[in-house]
Amino acid sequence: MKTVILIAMWMAMALCTHLFAQDTIHNSKIVQLKKTKEEIVVSEKNKLKKEVEKINQQLIDGEITKEKAIMLKEAAANKRALNIENQLTIIDNKIALLIRNGEAYEEVEERNKIEKEIEIFGFKINGNNSNKKEVYDRRTNESFVIAFGLNNVLTEGTSLEDSDYRIGGSRFFEMGIVWKTRIFEKSNFARVLYGISYQSNGLKPTGNRYLVDKEGQTVLEEFRVGLDKSKFRVDHLVVPLYLEFGPSKFIETPEKIRYRIHKKFRIGVGGYAGLNISTRQKLKYIEEGEKVKEKIKMDYNTSNFVYGLGGYLGFGDMSLYAKYDMSPLFKNAVVKQNNISLGVRFDL
Repeated sequence: MKTVILIAMWMAMALCTHLFAQDTIHNSKIVQLKKTKEEIVVSEKNKLKKEVEKINQQLIDGEITKEKAIMLKEAAANKRALNIENQLTIIDNKIALLIRNGEAYEEVEERNKIEKEIEIFGFKINGNNSNKKEVYDRRTNESFVIAFGLNNVLTEGTSLEDSDYRIGGSRFFEMGIVWKTRIFEKSNFARVLYGISYQSNGLKPTGNRYLVDKEGQTVLEEFRVGLDKSKFRVDHLVVPLYLEFGPSKFIETPEKIRYRIHKKFRIGVGGYAGLNISTRQKLKYIEEGEKVKEKIKMDYNTSNFVYGLGGYLGFGDMSLYAKYDMSPLFKNAVVKQNNISLGVRFDL
């Protein structure tokens, strides 16, 4: 129970930190815009000063009359005053939109106009194409997902607190591409997510132990000398499939309609299925005065086909994330073990 409470506190602190950071960024944008107003005034005044100096020099050189110099100075002063007024009005409107909508209006417009290109696993995300006509109602969007956190196994007949693997030292990492499609034509409350992800699940045995294959059974044994590091890792390539629910902001212009879920709560439930692409164990120790590093690649009787359940709950681009492998970690094991992960997920 103590372990569960500590994990829950860690997750809650991570979410609070993210929410606080978003609010800090929001306020810093307003401060920066106000600073920009001051910079505009200083810049225009400096430009006016240079123009007046140039006019005075023309007067001294006899290129223009005194009356002409006065007229040019008045015109320059009026131009700079209008420049200041127009630019400050634009900044004030941006500040008003930021306060009212919670995010800078120009950021929403930039997301519509500028599409960044990211290439991962040979796929292009948001590839910019200036010749491509913008879709009026885009029901499918893509994003890059990163998740990481704590990892362990649930062993049949054993609680998590009595796990053979370290709670804090065992971690997981996940990254991938997902496509998100709106299910209903006039509502974005329900979305289906699908894509491809790389999952890496790490386990660090407790004590001075490592994993060995004994007649088709993968078991933990005491190592012959003191271990500085003992880490077991399994990598998967999976296809995730989730149903996501949550509110969104409807934006309509003459050119397009969009549903924005930025700074909105979301919940996702679903699962994944795929293949085991790599299994390895890393050992570090000192034997006979020499530092030894071993990287052992073998299947360790791990399941070739993996599948499981997952879910997330969050706000904005950050969510609390959990996944559970329904397929056993080691096939044909006498005692069934299933991988479980708890962490944070970012949809970028």
